[in-house]
Order: sequence, then structure tokens, then C-alpha cells
Amino acid sequence: MKIIGHRGARGLAPENTLKSILKALNHNVDEIEFDVRATKDGIIVLCHDEALIDASGNRLVIKNTKYMDLLEHKKDLARLDQAIELVNKKTPLHIEIKPGEPASKVIKIIKSYLNKGWKNSDFLIASYDVSILLEAQQKLPDIRRVVIEKWSSFRATRHAKQVNTKRLSMNHLWLWSFFIKSMSKSGWQLSAYTLNDPKKAKKWAKYGLYGVVTDFPDQFEN
Repeated sequence: MKIIGHRGARGLAPENTLKSILKALNHNVDEIEFDVRATKDGIIVLCHDEALIDASGNRLVIKNTKYMDLLEHKKDLARLDQAIELVNKKTPLHIEIKPGEPASKVIKIIKSYLNKGWKNSDFLIASYDVSILLEAQQKLPDIRRVVIEKWSSFRATRHAKQVNTKRLSMNHLWLWSFFIKSMSKSGWQLSAYTLNDPKKAKKWAKYGLYGVVTDFPDQFEN
């Protein structure tokens, strides 16, 4: 079973930061997951929500604010290129592109690192938005794609067939043992998010769970 650090390791350090990514690396995760969005000036940054709220309560919408202005309000706001350089091929980066974000800008950055010697296996592109995954399939056909879906296995597998992938990520609240077994027997590589219960993960692994997306990778080390 693969251990996938959620937003780096958000239970151990501030999410989607370089510090969080380092924590995930230190606990030997199999993949590091984080979210990306584009700023007003086209910089790809690590952020889950569409807006950044600083310590004073100011709300700055990522797509409407320039990178340097965001950085003034959040000193540890990381760029995608910084995350790639930090990890430096040690483990695959599981990059979730949020719906509505410009996949082309993320793809351009990944291509630049492939040209510098990174491998296709160093990256995965994940999204709830099938149009983003279709664009990734077209422009980066050898990069693995991950379909994210909250609860519908029908929708998840339909989208996966569209983008030619076996990798699925579904909300653990909607999963159960025999469903996992059925999906595994059908050849699907199913990960559960966000699962912070090692006992449940270990139980589900026996039924064929492929991976667990967790805030606390330290709790899953052997």
C-alpha cells in the first residue's frame, strides 16, 4: 500500500508549504500530494483554497492577486518550481490541479523539468476536473493521471476510462472493505483520502487498497 503525504504532511507542518513537503520526505512517503493554483500573473503556487486568508483576516483571491502581493501576506507561500527542486526526484510529486485552473501552465513547468533530466515517473497529475486530465493526457501522455472523486465509483471509473488511467482517489468516508476488494479485482488502483487511521488502512490493504492519502505519514511508517 502506497503512503501519500496529503498537502505535504499537513498534520505535521503548515499544509502546502516547503516545510510540510520536507516533513513528508523525512517520513519516507511513496508520493507527495499537494494542490496548485495560478496567480494573477501566472505563477503556479501551492494552495488548496481559491483564496488566501492572512493572519489579519485579509482575504486574497489567488487568481486575482499577483504572486509578490500574496507573498507579502504569506511568507511561506510556495511555488511549484520550488517544490519540484526541493524534492529533486526523491519521490513522485502528486500534483492536484484544482478545477478551473490553467492546466497548461502546470504542464509547461513539468515539461521544463523533463527537459532538465526529470523523468515522467517523477510526476502525477490529479484532478476532480476531467477536462484538466484530458489536457494532461494530450500534452503529457506519459505522465500518470489520477481521477479524484468523492463518492461515485461509476463517475470515477467513467472518467478514468476517458483519460486512460487506472489510478483513482476517493473519499474514505464512502469506502468499505468489499467495495475496495471489488475495485481491486477489477484492476483499479484505488487510494483513500484523507485517511488518518492506520488500523483501518491496514485492514483495507488486505482487501486491495492501493494507497492512502494521509495528513500523518509518520503514523504509517513501518
